[in-house]
Amino acid sequence: MPAPLPLDGQLCFSLYSASMAITRIYKPILDRLGITYPQYLVLHALWEKDGRTVGAIGERLGLESSTITPLVKRLEAAGLVVRKRNPEDERQVQVFLTERGSAIREDCGCLGEAVVDKTDLTLERLAHLHREAQALRDSLARD
Repeated sequence: MPAPLPLDGQLCFSLYSASMAITRIYKPILDRLGITYPQYLVLHALWEKDGRTVGAIGERLGLESSTITPLVKRLEAAGLVVRKRNPEDERQVQVFLTERGSAIREDCGCLGEAVVDKTDLTLERLAHLHREAQALRDSLARD
């Protein structure tokens, strides 16, 4: 049986470490806003479409509802979202942005700029990496 590739030769580690590097760039900005990166992702899903169910947020982010629920509870405690039972189906919990949760969107606009400022890659190269990462994700997610 051949020995595994060194970490730097493994695609999974390259993607993981790149993701961690981006998260480290985001952290000071998110800390000032009082949210974590996973909470930011939940807010982002709601900025795309407010009033999503917990299950729909999980589906959008590729996470289980059991992972989303504690994030939503912490966002609710921070006054960024509210949870309401769907009047048409009491089993569903919908999540809505508060005024503050909507307003924080502008403060998050600089996250992408922070990454661009930190790298020496061109916008074209970053866009290409983005498309390739999406293609890889979509290919791996196929049933």
